[in-house]
Amino acid sequence: MPFAYYERLSARNQAIYRRSDAVTEVRLLHPELLRPIVGVLQEALGGEKRQAVETASSRLCQGITEMLCLPPASVQVLAVRPSQRSGELHGLYHLAEASRPARIQVWMRTAQHRRVVAFRTFLRTLLHELSHHLDYTHLGLPDSFHTEGFFRRESSLFHQLVPGPSHLAAPDDSAGSPLES
Repeated sequence: MPFAYYERLSARNQAIYRRSDAVTEVRLLHPELLRPIVGVLQEALGGEKRQAVETASSRLCQGITEMLCLPPASVQVLAVRPSQRSGELHGLYHLAEASRPARIQVWMRTAQHRRVVAFRTFLRTLLHELSHHLDYTHLGLPDSFHTEGFFRRESSLFHQLVPGPSHLAAPDDSAGSPLES
């Protein structure tokens, strides 16, 4: 069932939405090769080391795009999330332009309390923004909508990289992915 905003889309965008919604996973050939990077990312985030978080995030996204034979997206990890009327901004995806590659921006601290974001929330946000990149480069979609298929693809990446509760630390506050982009 499409999300409520589907009815407000043009016929062209509804077709894009349906194409996106129909794809529910992104299969990585060897996700186990990326799991050590996920561990490094968790450690860096726990240590509140912004540059190390950015490096690990970049390596993870690069590993995923390389496994899928896709162009990379640069990753920028910023400190405190900006606040908006609708809430905190978790991450942003910027399309590639003639002078620069696609770019993912994520924030590692909450706006209100300036606390480091929980690991699973941070990783899901990073994968969410990378999923926008995959919509354009892997699926060849002319736009990237938040569809049920989109959120399932994001979750499929997460569960390949964090396969079970015993693999990494206990679950935290990231029950879903209502993230903005």
